[in-house]
Amino acid sequence: MHEEARVGTVTSVTVELLLASPRSRYVGRPSDGPEPATGVETHDRLELRAGLGVVGDRYFARPAHRAASVTVFAAESLETVASLLGSGPLDAAATRRNIVLRGVDVDALTGLTFSLDSGDGPVLLRANRPANPCAWMDVVLAPGAFRALRGRGGIRCEPLTSGALRLGPATLAVLGEGDGAVSATRPGSST
Repeated sequence: MHEEARVGTVTSVTVELLLASPRSRYVGRPSDGPEPATGVETHDRLELRAGLGVVGDRYFARPAHRAASVTVFAAESLETVASLLGSGPLDAAATRRNIVLRGVDVDALTGLTFSLDSGDGPVLLRANRPANPCAWMDVVLAPGAFRALRGRGGIRCEPLTSGALRLGPATLAVLGEGDGAVSATRPGSST
């Protein structure tokens, strides 16, 4: 079960997966299959940079992706999809989302600013839009996953502060709505 995302709520969550991929593996036609990984993509710790994204990820510092450079996904959404499809467990890394959380309705965070703290201090993120699934999901997860993930594909965020996230227990605090809801600075940082 996951906590409802409302302004002012603080929720204990678990960071279950952290992914940074230096290049896109889902290129061309899904029927041809994904490109092989060229190195480690899942990590115990990720560095995020304000306005730039996840260090080492394919979308880091790309102007077209700055407002959507970090993707966040709910582990429960993948479990719902597996249940709907009767497929058995599905691989969260195949969704290509940077951060997979357990314990909060991630999709309900769209339009909100929130912080995520896994022990190294809070990282402030603005959830700008849904992270809509693509047709690759039918190939890399299970037939029907593309359609089943609609409305539960996670969110595309912009990091407002720099910091690090680690696997394991974390705290998610919903701080406000829209662009002007909170300052993009935290104590001890400069703008």
